Amino acid sequence: MGVTGSIGTQALDVLRAAGEAFTLVAVSAGRASDELMAIVRDFAVPRVGVATEHDAATLRAALPGVDVLAGPEGLDELSRDADVVINAVVGFAGLPVTLAALEAGTTLALANKESLIAAAPLVLAAQQRGGGVLVPVDSEHCAIHQCLASSTEVGHPDVRRLILTASGGPFRSHTAEQLAAVTRDEALRHPTWSMGPKITIDSSTLMNKGLEVLEASALFGVEVDRIDVVVHPQSVVHSMVEYVDGSVLAQLSQPDMRLPIAYCLGWPQRLPQGWGRLDFTQALSLDFSAPDREKFPALDLAYATARRGGAAPAWLSAANEVAVAAFLADSISWSDIVAVVARSMDAYVDVQLDDVATLLEQDAKAREVAHGTLKA
Repeated sequence: MGVTGSIGTQALDVLRAAGEAFTLVAVSAGRASDELMAIVRDFAVPRVGVATEHDAATLRAALPGVDVLAGPEGLDELSRDADVVINAVVGFAGLPVTLAALEAGTTLALANKESLIAAAPLVLAAQQRGGGVLVPVDSEHCAIHQCLASSTEVGHPDVRRLILTASGGPFRSHTAEQLAAVTRDEALRHPTWSMGPKITIDSSTLMNKGLEVLEASALFGVEVDRIDVVVHPQSVVHSMVEYVDGSVLAQLSQPDMRLPIAYCLGWPQRLPQGWGRLDFTQALSLDFSAPDREKFPALDLAYATARRGGAAPAWLSAANEVAVAAFLADSISWSDIVAVVARSMDAYVDVQLDDVATLLEQDAKAREVAHGTLKA
């Protein structure tokens, strides 16, 4: 799901390399683009989902014999009809895919962190109901998933802490004055990874790392105060697990998202494709440092949100989506992104997250507040 985005197109690379090991039975995208039609023809995909009925009609005319579905209901149906579902839909819109896949008992390769962050209690309940398996595509969480192989007890009491690595984004060495003058094009040039615009901007503010702290807590059942973040510019160590005996396990590779995608597709086996393989006969430098929380306040904002629980993470995710969209539209400055999110969080009143209806209500309120903050 989300086949034309950055994760989706790299997943297609993995499928091409895997040959006949997999059959692509369905894809989805936001609209009926030429790229989507080319993918459907190239992989002979029998079922396709798009956002609107208008786009669905366009696809039906262009792709006779292909079953085309539209809207959230279409995504729900497609997400229940496979052995493995890759959720690479951007933002909160990916939630229906996450819930449907887990309720159907499939293996969910999750690249859509927002759905887990905003709705962790609902996602975990869907997993318990349906028996689905959740494996994380994010390179950091995929690394932790691998490093936790020796920790089998619920809650991981033998783990002292999880350590998420962050490249630091393009502005890690900027002064406060330089940050105030950041442009849209500068923020979209990530020094290490090739990603979609939303996650690239999140990486530049370190909001992406803050969201990953919440995601790691939900995925692995570890409270946020046992999750640390370190800046690692080379992006070779993708994350680490420190055990109570002092041992630290890390997963290393060249930065290539096709490796975690392949890991999730093949899990519990590994696909013999070698994405991101390192050559240890060549010089290799690994640098680590603490993030500058004063220049990048998104990190502390995310930790504070995690401690509040309830619908607070949903508010954080929704307000951030609004702020990032405004920045990409040149409506606010880069420095305003986290400020808008913080002011939006000031309006949050604690609410328990018990059902999807409450989540949708809270998501809508957070977006309304964030839009109001943009105009203030």
